Amino acid sequence: MRARVVLDPTLYLVTDTALCGGPDGVLATVRAAVAGGATAVQVRDPRATTRELVALGEALLRDLRGTGVPLIVDDRVDVALAIGADGVHVGQSDLDPVTARRLLGPRAHLGLSVHTPEQAQEASALPPGTVDLLGVGPVLATASKPDAAAPCGLDGLARVCAATPLPCVAIGGVDRADLAAVRAAGAHGIAVVSAICGRPDPGAAAATLRARWREAAA
Repeated sequence: MRARVVLDPTLYLVTDTALCGGPDGVLATVRAAVAGGATAVQVRDPRATTRELVALGEALLRDLRGTGVPLIVDDRVDVALAIGADGVHVGQSDLDPVTARRLLGPRAHLGLSVHTPEQAQEASALPPGTVDLLGVGPVLATASKPDAAAPCGLDGLARVCAATPLPCVAIGGVDRADLAAVRAAGAHGIAVVSAICGRPDPGAAAATLRARWREAAA
């Protein structure tokens, strides 16, 4: 792992290789999004082979070097360790957080997906330093992850945020029109896929989301 980078959850981009038009499109999208204000990047491609994911992750790390934006790997602790990524995000059915933390060590960021207040409370009850960030969702209906659970809604997001001291990021169907409500619900940021991936101008899309998030605090 590289020296620990502070993860700002304000605008957390989760990549989608198909939406971006392939690995080269992922790289171009991430470069544009970071220039536009994305604060963290998670590389996610469940269809990629291990070699393909390693190659994409290494290329992203090269592009992100010097930006201060961390690279998180979805699910794959082995890939994160192989490329020296900044951390991993796991779901409820992936490697358990305690084991993931033991493998990753204390420097890595570890995110966990939750859907209910009970799951958030369970994450909060883990040994201190196990989980750094909760991804809450899907908040709204989304086509980016066909196997996702039913949307929890903005009320559900608020209940999850209230159930844990851990910072929460809202994911799933969230776009610019939802940011004030998402922020009012207690989220520390938004994680987006299609709001940036596949857009004609990913940089402009990222810049608009950052600006709207700041406006929501006013």
